Amino acid sequence: AATVRATGVAAAVARMSFGNAVGFRFLLPAEGGRISGDALFMPGNGGLVLELAGSARSASDDVAGLLEAAHAVRLGTTTADPVLEADGRHLALDEALAAWEAPLESVFPSHAAHAVPVTDRPLEEVPTAPAATATFRRAPAVRSCMTRPRVFIPVFPGTNCEYDTARAFARAGAEPDVMVLRNLRRADIEESMREMAERISDSQMVMLPGGFSGGDEPDGSGKFIATAFRNPYVAEATLDLLNRRDGLVLGICNGFQALVKLGLLPYGDIRDLSSADPTLTFNTIGRHISRYVRTRVQSVRSPWLARCEPGDVHWIPVSHGEGRFFASPAQIDDLFAKGQVATRYVDGHGAPSGDPSFNLNGSVEAVEGITSPDGRVFGKMGHSERRGPNLARNLGRIPEDFDQHLFEAGTAYFRT
Repeated sequence: AATVRATGVAAAVARMSFGNAVGFRFLLPAEGGRISGDALFMPGNGGLVLELAGSARSASDDVAGLLEAAHAVRLGTTTADPVLEADGRHLALDEALAAWEAPLESVFPSHAAHAVPVTDRPLEEVPTAPAATATFRRAPAVRSCMTRPRVFIPVFPGTNCEYDTARAFARAGAEPDVMVLRNLRRADIEESMREMAERISDSQMVMLPGGFSGGDEPDGSGKFIATAFRNPYVAEATLDLLNRRDGLVLGICNGFQALVKLGLLPYGDIRDLSSADPTLTFNTIGRHISRYVRTRVQSVRSPWLARCEPGDVHWIPVSHGEGRFFASPAQIDDLFAKGQVATRYVDGHGAPSGDPSFNLNGSVEAVEGITSPDGRVFGKMGHSERRGPNLARNLGRIPEDFDQHLFEAGTAYFRT
C-alpha cells in the first residue's frame, strides 16, 4: 500500500516501483481501464494505491466488498521488467529514478562522491594454534545452570530497537531482561546505575541495541551509553561478566558505537581513549542512510558467529548517520591479522567494496563489524535483529540469506 499525494497516482506507483525495481503497466480507458492518463497526475491527497495478489475479482469476499464500497479503480498490473508502461509508451525505471533524484541531489546527495580504496584479504577460520585457542572458546569456562541464558538489554533515552532485539533473543531461546534507564533526577540515575550492575551480574549476555542515545549528543553518537558503562558499578559488573564469567557482549548500530567509545572494541577492555584510536564517525555522504546492504563474514573467531562460515554473505538492513569505521593503516592490518574484522560490506559478487553503492558509509577496508581479541565482544552496524516472517518479503528475489543466526549462536554458547 502507498498513499497518494499532491503529485498524483502516477507518482505513487513510481515510488512503489523504485524500491525493488518492480515494473508496472497502467490500464488506461482504451484498454478497458477506468482512469484517464490525465487523471494519473491529478492531486489525490488521502487516496491509497493497493497492490493485491491476483486481482480484485479473485480477492476474498471481505476484500472485494471493501474495494467495491471504496469505489476502487483498477490501475494495472506489476511486471517483472523494470519498466513503467502506459498507452504503449515505456520508461525504464533507472531513467525515471535518475530524473526523480536529480533535483535535490546537490542538496541531499544519495551517493558519496568518491569510493574508498579496499583490498581483499584471506578469510579467517577459527584459530587452531595453541596461542590463539587460549583466548577463544566455543563454550564458556564457567557453565551456567540456567536453561534459558539471560540477556540484559538496557534502554537509554533515544534507544529504539529494544523490542526487535528482545524478540530476536526470545526466538533464539534466551530470556531478555529489558531495563529502561531513568534520568529525570540525579537520584534516578544513581539508582539506575546500581540496578544495571545488579542485572548484568545476573545475566550471561549484555546487548546494546540501536537508536540515538542522548540524541547522539554531545559530539557524536554512543557517548551517553559509554558514559553510563563507565560508572564504577556498571564497569565492574561488565568486566566481571567478561573476564571471570566468560559472558558475551553484543552491540548493534548505536550499541556498536558505544562499545568502540568504551574501548571494549577493539581492545576488550574499558579504557581511556585518544583521537588516535579506531572510531566510528559520520558517513561520507554527510547524512543518515537507511537501506539494505550485503555483508560478508570475514572471520568466525567470535562465538556470536559460530553458526556462520567464512565467506557467508547476508542481506542486512542499515540505518545510521555515523557508521563509517575509521582506523589507521597499521591498526587495520593488526585487526585483520588477529581475525578481529568480523564482517565487511561487499558488492553483488561478494567482494569487499569501497564503492558508495555498496559501502554506504565509506568505512575503511569495508569494515562493517569487529570483535574484541577473544571474540566475546562483537559490534556491527547492520541491524541483524530486524527480521521476521513479514519483513523484507519483497526482497525475496535476492539470493543471499537474511539471517546471520547471531542470537541463536550467542544463546547456544551457554548450552554447549
